[in-house]
Amino acid sequence: MGWMRDETGLDKCPANYVPLTPLSHLARAAKVFTNHDALVYGQTRHTYAQYHARVSQLAHALVLAGVKPGDVVATLLPNIPAQAEAHFGVPACGAVLNTINIRLDVDTIAYIFDHGEAKVVLVDSQFLPAAMQAIERMEGPPPLVVEVPDPQAGVPEIGEQVDYETFIAAGDPDFEWIMPQDEWESLALNYTSGTTGRPKGVVYHHRGAYLMTMGTPVTWRMTLNPKFLTIVPLFHCNGWNHTWMMPLLGGTVVCCRDISAAAIYNAIADEGVTHFGGAPIVLNLLVNATDEDRRTFDQTVEVFTAGAPPAPATLAAISELGFNVQQVYGLTETYGHVTECLWNPEWDDLPAEKQAAIKARQGVAFPQMENITVMTETMEQVSMDGTTQGEIVIQGNSVMKGYYKNPQATQKAFSGGYFHSEDLAVQHPDGSMQIADRVKDIIISGGENISSVEVEGALMHHPDVMLCAVVAMPDDKWGEVPCAFVELKDERTTDEATLIAFTRERLAGFKCPKKVVFGELPKTSTGKIQKFELRKQLL
Repeated sequence: MGWMRDETGLDKCPANYVPLTPLSHLARAAKVFTNHDALVYGQTRHTYAQYHARVSQLAHALVLAGVKPGDVVATLLPNIPAQAEAHFGVPACGAVLNTINIRLDVDTIAYIFDHGEAKVVLVDSQFLPAAMQAIERMEGPPPLVVEVPDPQAGVPEIGEQVDYETFIAAGDPDFEWIMPQDEWESLALNYTSGTTGRPKGVVYHHRGAYLMTMGTPVTWRMTLNPKFLTIVPLFHCNGWNHTWMMPLLGGTVVCCRDISAAAIYNAIADEGVTHFGGAPIVLNLLVNATDEDRRTFDQTVEVFTAGAPPAPATLAAISELGFNVQQVYGLTETYGHVTECLWNPEWDDLPAEKQAAIKARQGVAFPQMENITVMTETMEQVSMDGTTQGEIVIQGNSVMKGYYKNPQATQKAFSGGYFHSEDLAVQHPDGSMQIADRVKDIIISGGENISSVEVEGALMHHPDVMLCAVVAMPDDKWGEVPCAFVELKDERTTDEATLIAFTRERLAGFKCPKKVVFGELPKTSTGKIQKFELRKQLL
């Protein structure tokens, strides 16, 4: 089996084996890049020495608050320094980080608090009212709430809870981190947007995140001291693991709370930002920026985009503005992006239209992954002809441990020795993959997943609604938005505005339908609604 004839004395020991963890990157950076800027946000600037000290204080403060290894610490924060610090401070005390989507409705936040059994939650003042309402609806014991005001953004402290700076001030900046004894230990708990009802809790391990931070710089062609702008929410796949990655390179994380063309251009021009990730909606923001918001800059800015293929026209326009866009693909279950559209120099002379079409492919596996390909239902490789469809299946170290407290869903997701993405795709002769459709009717709006089933469930609560179906409607700004097709009960009447307002009482705003079409829904002989017919009406 590959062993040497005599393995006597060739054992693991502290000298030759240390569990892989992204925590090691910051521990090293504090020594190697001591006085280099690690974290920037407006007037706030922390060197790596300061960053490490604050993370240590947070870790110790959590221990003093009763957090034990294996406990969950949640956050409800935008992309501000406290969110970046939590990415290291929470696991540095042995706890598991649960970053929660700030756009979720109160009921879903309450569910996540309960399901994850959070012991502490760090909450931005803007979202404190929602967090407190969620705690009131919990069935289990409530978490300790630490309020994180943001005076720079005009978000003052509003509650009676301990504030973040006071909380971490009690911690020791020389606290000895509780490093994982096993790299399979849980690092983070991330909840999916939910495809059939309640969201599922995706569990990451230290090994997978570490390898993600090592593979990404290779494919993004990164060198030392990059300046990374946090456009992707740090609650979304932990910001694609980029915050854990930056200390590896002595990079600077530039926090961006509110995403706008002006904020992005200012960060590029004033802070020298070299890299960021974002959904196609971000590219559209930059292309359509006003002259007042647009700034000039000298560096080429490298951009990872994911969520939906950007329009060829958008790619062509943004490349002329100093941005180099690379399409990537992944899921919450794979720590974010795990495939890339790896460029072949032979394509340099192709017409711009063909180049844009190639750039829209989801591509090939990242270097830290084992095998990502397209297979049939019987787990056989599809023909790489660019037309035969199958499912993208994924195998590698940056795949989740499984779904928290959901062994049945975990077993199903891992059947056949691969993670099943449930994304349908074709594969081209060079092996690159391109998504053709989604098995589940997920709507990707501004990079966020919206479950059509969840929206339909909210609509069906209305007393006038007999049947409904929600599908993706193309949108210039968001890529896709929900459109509801509604069949009313006999002799009942309602209107579009009423139904949209009704869903806003039950769902986060971004999940609500942007258009409602009334009429009888097309059905199969067994009564199943034919969504593909509805999509045709929106083309």
